[in-house]
Amino acid sequence: MQNYIAGRWVDSKSGRTFNNVNPADARDIIGAFPLSDHDDVNDAVKAARDAYNAWRLLPAPKRGDILRVAGDIFTRRQEELARIMTREMGKTLTETRGDIQEAIDTAYYAATETRRLFGHTAPSEMSNKMNMSFRMPIGVCGIITAWNFPIAVPSWKILPALACGNTVVFKPSDDSPHSGNIFAEILEEAGLPVGVFNVVHGQAEAGRAIVEHHDVRVIGFTGSTQTGAAIAETCGRLNKRVSLEMGGKNAQIVMDDADLDLALEGVLWGAFGTTGQRCTATSRLILHEAIHDKFIKMLQGAASHLVLGNGLASDKVQVGPVINKRQLDKILNYIEVGKREATCVLGGERDVDGDKEHGNFIQPTIFAGVQRTHRIFQEEIFGPVLSVSTCTSLEDAIAIANDSEYGLSSSIYTRDVNAA
Repeated sequence: MQNYIAGRWVDSKSGRTFNNVNPADARDIIGAFPLSDHDDVNDAVKAARDAYNAWRLLPAPKRGDILRVAGDIFTRRQEELARIMTREMGKTLTETRGDIQEAIDTAYYAATETRRLFGHTAPSEMSNKMNMSFRMPIGVCGIITAWNFPIAVPSWKILPALACGNTVVFKPSDDSPHSGNIFAEILEEAGLPVGVFNVVHGQAEAGRAIVEHHDVRVIGFTGSTQTGAAIAETCGRLNKRVSLEMGGKNAQIVMDDADLDLALEGVLWGAFGTTGQRCTATSRLILHEAIHDKFIKMLQGAASHLVLGNGLASDKVQVGPVINKRQLDKILNYIEVGKREATCVLGGERDVDGDKEHGNFIQPTIFAGVQRTHRIFQEEIFGPVLSVSTCTSLEDAIAIANDSEYGLSSSIYTRDVNAA
């Protein structure tokens, strides 16, 4: 596997590589990818900079035509790509099909928006003057994304950037590099000119080189809050535009008048979909005391029947592996912390049954009696671990939900529209 720079597939200049490993089966090595550094980033940025003038001057609807074709190719290859993604990052096929669908939708949306890049006119206070504004591209965009949505999230950033006339250097996560190469293949087949889109694989060294490169004008980053904060500091110092998608510790509130079956469906997907590895995952559940015990029993029963396994092995699998051994150890450590802080009412162990012994599988885990001061309440775990707390009223529930350094997503289940 190689980098994609200036329309060519090339090795890293250092010759160093890293392995892409199937998280459901460590025996399955998907491929060796370039461990790129600043030299490779320089080449990619130069290619993007050289392609910029011609690309920005191509009429926007013509750029949109290329993106529309890309959407058609994503559609044609959806099932193939879903299987590639499940193999390299572990989500079930139902989820990876949805991941590709987001890219399809974004491609068509971005293509249409190329006919709506309107400027503005405004009345002038001077009789011999008129005021007009035009939307202009910014330049080379550095896009650095996480592994958990390896096609969807890049599409949200890359396709609109291209629609507006920018060029792109893309560093996929080193946990899902194959999907980055697929993105390049599709844009190349769609007719994107040489150098407009480039892929550089690697780890922190490559990402840092992109963020700090003087010819990269925009940074789009998805990942941890700690890394995002450091990128924001660098971009502020270098006067770059930056957009960040970072962590979350998201709460679901269930009031005493809620439809409990609907709330159960919501928390099962929110907490254990994508194995809890989403910034918007439901990691905190806040139950009204009147329905707490009943709902906990419902939740234990339903979660205990979730099917854990390799998504490529069966369509019945609902929960896949965590992404790598490092994250496996981190989550297991948090589970041990939780066992000291609260009561584990389900799971709490690594699953090594059968072929799962070769993968990074953790049982769906639920803690009850979690207090606001507990680490498992406050800190992002990024795994299949749910912390349950009790509230006495709507006001109490809101206060508990807001007691977090994070602000990303939340939900409330109630039949009272005014409370909602």
